[in-house]
Amino acid sequence: MVAVTLFAFFQAEINLMGRIHHPNLIALLGFSSQGEDRLLIYELMTNGSLQDQLQGPAQGAALTWHLRLKIALDAARGLEYLHDHCDPPVIHRDFKSSNILLDEDFNAKLSDFGLALMVQEGAGSLQLQGTFGYVAPEYILTGILTEKSDVYAFGVVLLELITGRKPIDVSMPTGCQSLVTWATPQLTDRTRLPLIVDAAIKDTVNLKQLFQVAAVAVLCVQSEPSYRPLIGDVVNSLIPLVPCELGGALRAIDPSGATAANSHSQHGV
Repeated sequence: MVAVTLFAFFQAEINLMGRIHHPNLIALLGFSSQGEDRLLIYELMTNGSLQDQLQGPAQGAALTWHLRLKIALDAARGLEYLHDHCDPPVIHRDFKSSNILLDEDFNAKLSDFGLALMVQEGAGSLQLQGTFGYVAPEYILTGILTEKSDVYAFGVVLLELITGRKPIDVSMPTGCQSLVTWATPQLTDRTRLPLIVDAAIKDTVNLKQLFQVAAVAVLCVQSEPSYRPLIGDVVNSLIPLVPCELGGALRAIDPSGATAANSHSQHGV
């Protein structure tokens, strides 16, 4: 049964990756299937995953505030392509920080499409699959999956970028283990919000932008799917917050006094 399931994921990824191409989606370079051995060959992403950067030895130190916004925008653009520009639309179904890969310039690309679902296949009611902490409430309760389920997961990733915390942290006290449950009440409180920012960016975060990103995150993690924005609206909300040099539309000076261009060059982006 496990072998059959793994083969199904393998085949689904090959079929989908042969059809979709976008700068913010990982490129499948080749594959091999011999006997029970399955091999997928992707482009090299030298900075690993977003999860590696946030939870690994560096603990987010390599990710400045503007780089975090760039990664969020890149990931949103990848989802927007899947939702709005694929025919039929595609639901990623397992969007999470470990599936956001970063190249040497910290360009973000979505990966792992083994659970992805083409909407024409019938989003409807499905057997629960995904990663705990990112799965939308309606999917858990009813098995109903839509593009708004990906938007919920995107909101969780935004919270990771803001706080540096894991989606589920069992080391935290009861009631604080879920990132969404813990963070949501603080996202709309301008006094408390700066206190939950990741220590790696606490001294350089742009507070005005922080409040704007928090507002987007609040909408994305709404328990009612109809209250969540479309991913295209999320993209449009993030573009003005990301420096031009990083793929957005912002021309500004960051709180540390360095121009966006200087900050950009320091990270080789």
